[in-house]
Amino acid sequence: MGGIRTLGSLSHSGNSQAAALWRLREAIPEAQFRNVKHDVSVPVSRVPAFIDLVSQALERAFPGVEIYAFGHIGDGNIHCNVGLADPAANEALMRGRAAVNEVVYGVVASLNGSISAEHGLGQLKREEIRHHKDPLELELMRALKKVLDPGGIMNPGKVI
Repeated sequence: MGGIRTLGSLSHSGNSQAAALWRLREAIPEAQFRNVKHDVSVPVSRVPAFIDLVSQALERAFPGVEIYAFGHIGDGNIHCNVGLADPAANEALMRGRAAVNEVVYGVVASLNGSISAEHGLGQLKREEIRHHKDPLELELMRALKKVLDPGGIMNPGKVI
């Protein structure tokens, strides 16, 4: 059965809430592995809308999908990892990650968010970022990188 795992599903009673929070936190490493990962951000006021909209859109596109949303939600940075419980179906989902990304990034864009958050732009988002940023923004990022790292020794060969 699909669904989303968030802090919102926790009980609000003292110790049971703390225990549930720790169970959720302990499960995060397991949720990190065989799934399609996203490090996105949206305005803080739109985090609940993001979780609702992305859950609905992913469930329509990939029935039974499981979404693990966690991270620095208080500042709008969300790790939105997407997978399926069935190993064979999950492997197919992983191979079709571009379709999953399209759904997630579409929701992010609709909420004036960014497809990159705390982990920045890496090699996997190298082409995708061109669809979400103005060329001037990309040039400004390159210029800032050059000022901060004139020798190109920090994170060499990466986008920013």
